[in-house]
Amino acid sequence: MAAPTSSKPPSVAARPAASPVPSASTVSSLQSQPDANFALPPPTHAPANGALLPPGAAANGDAMLKTKKPTMTSRISGMFASKRDESRDSVKTTLDKTVEGKVVNGTTARPPASRQPSVPVSTKAKDAVPTPYRRFWTNDDGIHEHHLKVAKRQEKLSDMFQSLMLGKKKDSHDEHQPLSLMANWVDVMRNEKEKLAEQKNSATNTSQTLVQKYGKCQEVVGRGAFGIVRVAHKADAKDPKREQLYAVKEFKQRPGESAKKYQKRLTAEFCISSSMQHPNVINTLDLLQDDKGTYCEVMEYCSGGDLYTLVLAAGQLEVAEADCFFKQLMRGVEYMHEMGVAHRDLKPENLLLTQHGSIKITDFGNGECFRMAWEKEAHMTAGLCGSAPYIAPEEYVDREFDPRAVDVWACGIIYMAMRTGRHLWRVAQKGEDEFFDRYLEDRKEEAGYKPIEVLRRRQCRNVIYSVLDPNPTRRLTAHQVLFSEWVKEIKVCHAGSEGF
Repeated sequence: MAAPTSSKPPSVAARPAASPVPSASTVSSLQSQPDANFALPPPTHAPANGALLPPGAAANGDAMLKTKKPTMTSRISGMFASKRDESRDSVKTTLDKTVEGKVVNGTTARPPASRQPSVPVSTKAKDAVPTPYRRFWTNDDGIHEHHLKVAKRQEKLSDMFQSLMLGKKKDSHDEHQPLSLMANWVDVMRNEKEKLAEQKNSATNTSQTLVQKYGKCQEVVGRGAFGIVRVAHKADAKDPKREQLYAVKEFKQRPGESAKKYQKRLTAEFCISSSMQHPNVINTLDLLQDDKGTYCEVMEYCSGGDLYTLVLAAGQLEVAEADCFFKQLMRGVEYMHEMGVAHRDLKPENLLLTQHGSIKITDFGNGECFRMAWEKEAHMTAGLCGSAPYIAPEEYVDREFDPRAVDVWACGIIYMAMRTGRHLWRVAQKGEDEFFDRYLEDRKEEAGYKPIEVLRRRQCRNVIYSVLDPNPTRRLTAHQVLFSEWVKEIKVCHAGSEGF
């Protein structure tokens, strides 16, 4: 309701006690006054027309009323006298909203009469604060999401490595503990620095065919005994401003390896990996030679890095985050086993991640085909391969064993590494590792093995104990793990299910 305007009364005596609706010129003064200022004493005399008398009017009595004719202002005041308090409250509320946030140094600034701020001040202040980076979060509907940035992770790991090399973290003993992931990572970083010059020299050794098909190979994103992995950048034919990225794995010939064995080894790996079509298995695209005759395998590029550096940088993953990755891993392993293929070298370094948190099993250099398409029974395998902390105990004692059980064992070790940031033992060989010997004894006791007992959910502990059963014939299969009570309840993110 617009405030009624009134002309100035001819005299002070004839002016009413308080204007029932303040004019625009009194906005600032009303705003700065407390509510008590609006409470007026009751009039001692009420004229017949209902107009209120100002304080002190009782002294003059009825003489003032008889000698002065009521003005238009006093008549209007009388008409609205019964609604005075309600009008004042309404006006003050409106003023509070209008001039909210405009007080500076105790004074109230007068806002334009017909303008309101388009965006609240509190909203602008909130938007001005930068949102902190979050790697993992759960939405209100219970669906979680991942957002993985390799650049931030590499920056943190670089700082960690420099601190260790310069001795800034003398109070930290993680690198000296045999089961810490940090101990292995420091050794790897030292070896990589020595090979950096050689890798730079070989950066330009790419064939024209490789460049034409997949673009120029640039930064190194992975290293291993096989060689290195680079990122190939190719301009998008439809949109030149964008580029397509590919991971190019260079196979190096091993010392003393004949050309025939070299070709057989990499061809076998390519045939296995290129036949896999699953959201949680790396998509292998091509195999070709560069101008030096080195074979290169072209794969999809995963911008989220690998699981090893993720756990290393985070220390340990959140429960829902680790559960999501574990279920994705088991889905990929189940698919491989259904296809008659065992990986035999599962470890966090061989699990790549997309930016949105999809797991991709990679590096089938030790992969083995244990059942052909026309066969029903699986072939046993033999030989020791893989990384020591993830090798199953039967590989040390049995002449032949089921490669599928070996993969499942490694998945259990990977889950514990995600949850604790540590290995359970150096080597799963009885009499050779005190931690593994203690595990063999404690798993029989009611108290259980302490590193596994930190898992609070009983269903989760039961599955891990069954996955890490020293007897491979009692060990759960990948299919049984996925249909366990615990894993069935795990929620996988949309990216993990679709593979993007």
